Amino acid sequence: MKCPYCGATNASRVIDTSHDSRGGIRRRRECKNCGERFSTYERAILATPVLIKAGGEREPFDRDKLLQGMRIACAKRPVAAADLERLADQIETRLQRMGKAEVSSRVVGDMVIEGLKALDAIAYIRYAIVYLRLDNLASVREEINKLLEDQNAKPSS
Repeated sequence: MKCPYCGATNASRVIDTSHDSRGGIRRRRECKNCGERFSTYERAILATPVLIKAGGEREPFDRDKLLQGMRIACAKRPVAAADLERLADQIETRLQRMGKAEVSSRVVGDMVIEGLKALDAIAYIRYAIVYLRLDNLASVREEINKLLEDQNAKPSS
């Protein structure tokens, strides 16, 4: 471990360890060299499949890219960052549990669509316009009508 203050390597001791809300471990450390304190986060890296894009090219799963796309869809919407992190965690976990080396990027897109639909209808429509290639007002209206029908079909609480 390298101290972010003085640069000393392997000169820190762990003061406190706690579990992070995202499934990782947070460690509070103190540098033996300069005495400064800092935190580190540890998170297990599990194998995620390579995504096969529509054109056939392969790309490693990128959690940050997934989150960025969801953040764009949720811009200026009342969706908490923690909810997006949780959705990204759920998608990543589902991909890992599949146990496959390669998965179609469509699978990830479908998971995002499903998750955003539950979080925020407007964010869902924004994402769907790009993902489902809704390229005219009629197709957007059709998707909105489906969404409204689904909401009206749900029993009131």
